[in-house]
Amino acid sequence: MDRLVEQLVPDELWELFRRVVPPTVVHRPQGGGRRRAGDREVLAAIVFVATSGCTSRQLPPVFGACWQTVYKRFARWSRERVWARLYRVILDELGARGQLDWSRCVIVSVSIRALKGHLTAPNPTDRGKTGSKIHLICDRTGLPNSLAISGADLHDSQALEPLVRGIPPIRSRRGQRRRRPAKMHGDKGYDYDYLRRKLRERGIVPRIARRGIESSQRLGSHRWVVERTMSWLAGCRRLHRRYERKAEHFLAFAGISAALICLRRFVRADAQNPSAS
Repeated sequence: MDRLVEQLVPDELWELFRRVVPPTVVHRPQGGGRRRAGDREVLAAIVFVATSGCTSRQLPPVFGACWQTVYKRFARWSRERVWARLYRVILDELGARGQLDWSRCVIVSVSIRALKGHLTAPNPTDRGKTGSKIHLICDRTGLPNSLAISGADLHDSQALEPLVRGIPPIRSRRGQRRRRPAKMHGDKGYDYDYLRRKLRERGIVPRIARRGIESSQRLGSHRWVVERTMSWLAGCRRLHRRYERKAEHFLAFAGISAALICLRRFVRADAQNPSAS
């Protein structure tokens, strides 16, 4: 079991997670009862659920915690925004190492079928089947900087401003924190003058394809980066189809997947430059 836990939750992830996880509240100070399942084992079980796509009830018993404990702790951590804070901490570490490229970014969305729940709606591109959308902004190298979810009927253009505002102030190798890329690339779904105006007001140069003027293939040299990132997100099999009734749980799995993508870059940077860590 220890080897599986260390594989799912390496030391780098565990050290970062300990910064954001809320302190343990002891309900039985007098002792007795069953030993509380460790946070690292529960975190490994949650990562296993996210990457394998299984339900909490299907968890193998090797993690040492019953599925009810794993689900309850996942729900509590999602309610307390632990995953968003973990994602933010990893972005800060990458920014401090100069691993984020702010020269340009790309925005995209992907539709996912859903059963039912909050932030689901008929998908106009999928014969009206119920679905949700994941909206994403990634930097030039493909690292996700901001993500959000919505119903499948939300037009892509309506998600641009909230996504841009959702980019957190991230540490830089030198100087102040940064939250604005130099350029923003997008397809024709974002071709609106008011969006270009909003981006310019924030000091971001819009690079959005124009309907009826530019070919969609012109964005290929930059768009493939975000398409690759979406395929990385698909590595979190829990995102292939939305089963969660609560929107915060679906957003939590999307945040876990984005954090794991950024963590791989973080671990690789440490491996290439051990003195930096």
